Amino acid sequence: METRAAAKRKEAVVVVEKQHPKKHRVVLGELSNLPNLIAPETQNLRREKLQCRKNHNIKKLSSLNSTLSSSQIDQPYVSDIDAYLRAMEMQRRPMVNYMNKVQSVVTTNMREILVDWLVDVAVEYKLLPETLHLSISYIDRFLSVSPVAKSRLQLLGVSSMFIASKYEEVNPPRVEKFCSITDNTYQKEEVVKMEAEILGSLNFELSNPTAITFLKRFLGVASQNQKKQNLKIEFLSFYLAELSLLDYDCIRYLPSILAASAIFLARFIISPEVHPWTSSLSEWSGYKPVELKACVLTLHDLYFSRKAASLQSVRDKYKQHKFKYVANLPSPPHVPRILNSMLQLSLKLITQSLM
Repeated sequence: METRAAAKRKEAVVVVEKQHPKKHRVVLGELSNLPNLIAPETQNLRREKLQCRKNHNIKKLSSLNSTLSSSQIDQPYVSDIDAYLRAMEMQRRPMVNYMNKVQSVVTTNMREILVDWLVDVAVEYKLLPETLHLSISYIDRFLSVSPVAKSRLQLLGVSSMFIASKYEEVNPPRVEKFCSITDNTYQKEEVVKMEAEILGSLNFELSNPTAITFLKRFLGVASQNQKKQNLKIEFLSFYLAELSLLDYDCIRYLPSILAASAIFLARFIISPEVHPWTSSLSEWSGYKPVELKACVLTLHDLYFSRKAASLQSVRDKYKQHKFKYVANLPSPPHVPRILNSMLQLSLKLITQSLM
């Protein structure tokens, strides 16, 4: 028999259920009460991206990424972010001539071999491009202030990648993995000790922008009018940016210049008959074609193996199907004369469009 108290509790429960219907969780991107942060058209694009990920529609996803990037260009906070990144790339960069001024044992050839090996390590552990670029940045910044013995160069490499992995990756490899990749040449304690040395030399300033940082920001603009070749431009730009890691001389270029030059050369290789620079790219990157000339020619020499010819890890990586075989794409072998005329043409077209 039901008591009066039980009956009252039952009635109270019913009232509560009527007053507070069950609520469903929603994805943050689907919230409609953030008009000052997310534009309605951007919301729709993000919903489409989520659907593409579920359906594994890679081509449409790539196209949406480009559209989403370009749709965010006019947002007010973008210029502030860009200004911050430009200031940071100036402040947190390696010394241009540290091999002559700081290092007495380590040579440019040793550095090239180390970087080539780290590319293989990144492939082995399926690390992000950001992790690889950040690792090399840490190595160069450390070598700019601390002399390193030949026997400790590989230790510096794995420890830098260990730090970068913890900074960039969702599930970074454990320290034991970085020990085993060296055939246990170094023990866990040595890697951890070197990690502390690196962090100290960097003053714990780990968030410096790399070429990949700017590359992702520029790619949306670069592929606006070439949606069919968007993936090729993207992969080829990434390939050229990774080749630049091998070359010690590329340290003299700012990451933003390397990113812009990689896109310039990628567009030239894919469509040699079309001028590779546009007014949008010039405005968004902040660089005129003439300012990219030296870096573009350096990347072209790397592309044709005129520099770092014996190092094959990056080249083999981008000869795979998943990267559209971009390492095998043909390009005019003697580009300087053609490039000079195209640089002049691009500059003329940009000037005309701004008048």
